[in-house]
Amino acid sequence: MKIAVLPGDGIGTEIVAEAVKVLNVLGLPLEMETALVGGAAYEAHGHPLPDSTLKLAKEADAVLFGAVGDWKYDKLDRPLRPEQAILGLRKNLGLFANFRPAICYEQLVGASSLKPELIAGLDILIIRELTGDIYFGQPRGRRIAADGHFPGAEEAFDTMRYSKPEIERIAHVAFQAARKRSKRVTSVDKANVLETFQFWKDVVTEVHAQYPDVELQHMYVDNAAMQLVKAPKAFDVIVTGNMFGDILSDEASMLTGSIGMLPSASLNSKGQGLYEPSHGSAPDIAGKGIANPLATILSAAMMLRFSLNQEASAVRIEAAVQKVLAQGLRTGDIYSEGTTRVSTREMGDAVVKVL
Repeated sequence: MKIAVLPGDGIGTEIVAEAVKVLNVLGLPLEMETALVGGAAYEAHGHPLPDSTLKLAKEADAVLFGAVGDWKYDKLDRPLRPEQAILGLRKNLGLFANFRPAICYEQLVGASSLKPELIAGLDILIIRELTGDIYFGQPRGRRIAADGHFPGAEEAFDTMRYSKPEIERIAHVAFQAARKRSKRVTSVDKANVLETFQFWKDVVTEVHAQYPDVELQHMYVDNAAMQLVKAPKAFDVIVTGNMFGDILSDEASMLTGSIGMLPSASLNSKGQGLYEPSHGSAPDIAGKGIANPLATILSAAMMLRFSLNQEASAVRIEAAVQKVLAQGLRTGDIYSEGTTRVSTREMGDAVVKVL
């Protein structure tokens, strides 16, 4: 089983190292090869997604990804910025379905900013369409300066678009996922304002006819954002477009106490996937050994489940994470009085020890 390991920038190298350490103790026949991506790749090769890195990712069964980005690259022409690497991987690998679970572990109920009764037992799955919407609409805007900034410009624009096949395939993914859960799907749109999302709503409704056993609810995105903090446990599976999914999944992650706990999986039609924590590169804390590696370790568990057909090993990792939390070990983002603060490496070591 071949895994492309792409640590990236900032804390990416630290958290991916802990996930690799966990994978190495499972006794599985894994072949892991590391390559540069993002700002690190730009420094070495002049591009955030070099041909060699893309080739490795295409040939792998799965990609374990850290994070990309740093403020020092903000003045680069947009195609050369580190964030273009993840967009390029999504496009070239056809990674259209992004799974972002928001689970509140019993041991972390107190870490949430919401009242315990609102989030205890929380288990939401947000499914974000990943290769369409305004992020990929053409044209991508008009600008005057080559560096991506707009001195003297009087307007800028991006085009929001979706095709029927794109909406149909993500709707099927959502309904099939709901069948394995509580059989409830909330489709989030802005159909009252945007023609693109009236179309989205119509197509999702058509696909729903094939899943009479699953309940479908439509909700405007502004209401969904409100309901996530008002009554989050009312949701089961949320399916939405690229931009809305980007925002809502980060909101949902904070319900659990820290975005440092949230894994994600991005899959194509063949089951090949890219697995990464939901958080970013956090350059302000890079190299300090305080980042939470659990989201990346849990992303590795999702990789074993969805791309490598190793369910038993995925369950082992998830159980180990819960046991470590039960032992009271916490990185700074989830630390509270009465628990033990540990470093990035110490948290990874603790999971390895349990395994």
